[in-house]
Amino acid sequence: MWIVPVLSCVFSVFLFTASCSKQTVKADLQDVKDAAKKESASAASAAAASSSAPASVVQKAPESVGSSAEDLAAKAKAAALKSVVNEDVFFDYDSAVLSAAAQDVLKNKSVILGKYSGVSVTIEGHCDERGTNEYNLALGERRAESAKSFLVSLGVNPSRLKTISYGEEKPVNSGNDEAAWSKNRRAHFVTE
Repeated sequence: MWIVPVLSCVFSVFLFTASCSKQTVKADLQDVKDAAKKESASAASAAAASSSAPASVVQKAPESVGSSAEDLAAKAKAAALKSVVNEDVFFDYDSAVLSAAAQDVLKNKSVILGKYSGVSVTIEGHCDERGTNEYNLALGERRAESAKSFLVSLGVNPSRLKTISYGEEKPVNSGNDEAAWSKNRRAHFVTE
């Protein structure tokens, strides 16, 4: 009679630890500590409920929660690469010429790409909705190539950079005014 609650407790602890080992979860330190306390409390209450006969519950000691140097390096890399992806380069109407602001953005990206030499980037060229599909695809390609050429001139290996044009197909702003169109005339960066 007492074996069923004990086995269910052990089984739930096993499922919890097995499922945690299969997933990569980014949680802060307090969330991990709270989860460990809750699991520990539920195992203890299940053992107390089956006190009609002696039982032993085997619990696995929680792994160290502190961040290792590898974790910190991975977080720093993820943050740096996020900045590569999150900042687009914008262009004037019907132009693939890089402005001074666009060049500054690309200089920052080249520093990050220089630090993480194993990362490749796809540069997506985009346009506003004005113009034909064919023209906008060609203009998007020129914009992506312009950004790529500038990064290569800053020392980024060209084999790490790919370009693609989406023309007007993937607008970030679907409005029909200059403010919306200016947001769509861009080169967007995707890390691989």
